[in-house]
Amino acid sequence: MTTTKPDRYDVWVMATVAISLAGFVVGLTWIPGIAASDFPTVDWPWVEGLGIDLAFRVDGLSLLFVLLITGVGVPVLGYAAAYASDGAKRRRLCLLLFAFLLAMLGLVTADDLITLFVFWEATTVISYLLIGFDHEREAARRSALQGLLVTAAGGLALLAGLVLLGAEAGTFRLSELPAALADTDPSDLTLSLVLILCGCFTKSAQLPFHFWLPNAMAAPTPVSAYLHSATMVKAGIYLMARVHPVYSDHELWFPVLTVVGAATAVWASIQALRQTDLKLMLAHTTVMALGTLTMFLGSSSPVAVAAAATFIVVHALYKSTLFLVIGVIDRRTGTRDRRLVSGLSSVLPMTAIAAFAGAFSMAGFPPFLGFIGKELKYEGALAIAEEPGLVIVAAVAANAMMVAIALAVSVRSFLGQPSDVDAGTPPPRLMVAVPLFLGLCGLIFGLAPSLIGETIVQPAATAVLGMPAEIKLALWHGVNLPLLLSIVTVVLGIGLYFWLDRITLGLDRIGARLPVSGDRIYDAVLHTTLDGAKRLTSVVQGGRLPVYIGLSFAAVGLALLVGAVGDEAETWSAIRLEPLEPWEIASLALLAVGAALAIAGRRRLTALCGLAAVGVGTTLVFLMHGAVDVAVTQFMVEALIVVFVAAVIPKIPPFESIRRSVRERVARGLLAAFVGLGATLALLRLAPPVDRTITSFYEQMSVPEAFGRNVVNVILVDFRALDTLGEVAVVVIAAFGAFALLRGRRFSRGAE
Repeated sequence: MTTTKPDRYDVWVMATVAISLAGFVVGLTWIPGIAASDFPTVDWPWVEGLGIDLAFRVDGLSLLFVLLITGVGVPVLGYAAAYASDGAKRRRLCLLLFAFLLAMLGLVTADDLITLFVFWEATTVISYLLIGFDHEREAARRSALQGLLVTAAGGLALLAGLVLLGAEAGTFRLSELPAALADTDPSDLTLSLVLILCGCFTKSAQLPFHFWLPNAMAAPTPVSAYLHSATMVKAGIYLMARVHPVYSDHELWFPVLTVVGAATAVWASIQALRQTDLKLMLAHTTVMALGTLTMFLGSSSPVAVAAAATFIVVHALYKSTLFLVIGVIDRRTGTRDRRLVSGLSSVLPMTAIAAFAGAFSMAGFPPFLGFIGKELKYEGALAIAEEPGLVIVAAVAANAMMVAIALAVSVRSFLGQPSDVDAGTPPPRLMVAVPLFLGLCGLIFGLAPSLIGETIVQPAATAVLGMPAEIKLALWHGVNLPLLLSIVTVVLGIGLYFWLDRITLGLDRIGARLPVSGDRIYDAVLHTTLDGAKRLTSVVQGGRLPVYIGLSFAAVGLALLVGAVGDEAETWSAIRLEPLEPWEIASLALLAVGAALAIAGRRRLTALCGLAAVGVGTTLVFLMHGAVDVAVTQFMVEALIVVFVAAVIPKIPPFESIRRSVRERVARGLLAAFVGLGATLALLRLAPPVDRTITSFYEQMSVPEAFGRNVVNVILVDFRALDTLGEVAVVVIAAFGAFALLRGRRFSRGAE
């Protein structure tokens, strides 16, 4: 019996590739218009009352990321189709990657702060699914949760920062922010700056939030290649570049981004040297690249910004190439341990070419695009007038370590004596072709940098700086200081490569003695939070209804009291209390006596009469102020409560058997007084003057719109019809539930 082999690349997979390719082509068609400052825009009303629109706009910076997201996304999707052997997993992987692609496109093209945040959080959720794709593995589940919690926490800070920024500017349009805030004192933007940077640093894995990104390598290789090179981790970089025109004059912008970026780059490079897993080495170099980008975005120098824009392209190409190469190595050998693989060029010749292309671009060897990017970084570091020494030292140190790691991935893995490891299966041709294509792109753009210089890098730098920028990318600038720094970097990197095993061993010993690490701090914070939540839950949810009710009222009273006491003295001085009328004094006395009976009564009937007195007193208050409908409703409710409770009193235990101590009764009385005081102060605060905007609307619209003269009834039946319907539905459901319980009790008695 013969079986038909299923089609390897089904229609869903091909559709994701085709749509992504179409997006890349559309991005290419935008290049001439964006060069002429003709930016494509789309705008749909969303929350008109708050001035929030689904607005999208593509300028030079957005175009750079659109082309990266789609240009790298298409090869990665093709690689993923060949990577996953199971049809169901292949579809799920490709569809999740495609959803991630769409979310990133929405993020980098959004022209509204809230729209940007929605897509920002979409990338967080989808990355959680991608990192935990192999959910059978505990490591994948832990890494996915860690990435979700860290980036989502930063997302909350980001939301607050974006709202503050929009409120300060008077607009939520990103393209309008620089003009709207041109005359604003930079100190007024400090809080929004700090909150937005918290969101950016968590997303782009800057110290001290760097630890989650290397752990995300638990995801499948195509996910790691896409997430690390062109998508999620670049979201924070994109947002920092986007708000650069707004915050670049702030006194915190340069020192914070420079120091954090430099520290992240150097620390991540050192951590990369410790690793023996090739994929984990590359994961740490991603953190290094993100730190470098953050460091250069702290400057307003056109050369530094151009270096950042160029390095975004350089990093995307070489990082996606090398991750996909490691996927091929893993498939062929069954291991990613750099100590166990060597001489693979004999069995993977095309993959070896791709590996050397990606590694040489990563190391900054000519004639690859990475060389141009490294030269531009050094030129940009020298152009940073504030702290050129710090930036140059950090850049040289990090790049030298990158040279060592690049040689470890390429030379050590593919040259030398072939290793005995050959436990895997030969990779599909598409898995070999994709990294080869991406690696050769780095060579082509290095030989012809004008292909991206004037079309992509220059418009992006112009968008970041908020002013025209002249950027010329060239492979040779003559003998100058950046070239000398490049030579020093290569020499140091080669030296580190030959000492790599000893360095790794030494760093492992030092790392084992460190008292803390990002992972340990994360675990400690997570466990402390969970333990605290359990203890708090055991206190506030101990299974006693009086405790629940008491805590709820205490929270309400505290909120009312804090809101009232926090007002200015002038507000209270404007309040004038009028003398009480005799009937008002009588109703107040009735309320006080009823409350005292409810608290101090030793019999249920006494407490019930006290509650009824409170209800009648409240009814009188409503009558005195003309709310006849509400008064009648209140009186009917009180009467029904008295009837119902009186009917069930004989069937429940004696009141004295569940009555607590005098201390507890006093505590409940004080709680009631506390809530009452808060409510009274809040009412006094809201009394002068009363905003009658809503009241006047209902009064004016009651007859012409709803054809009713009873305003209260019109509000309930017409203006709030769905709300009223929901309340009626709740009552009906509760009635059915009570009926079912009573009927079930009757049946159980009959059965007995």
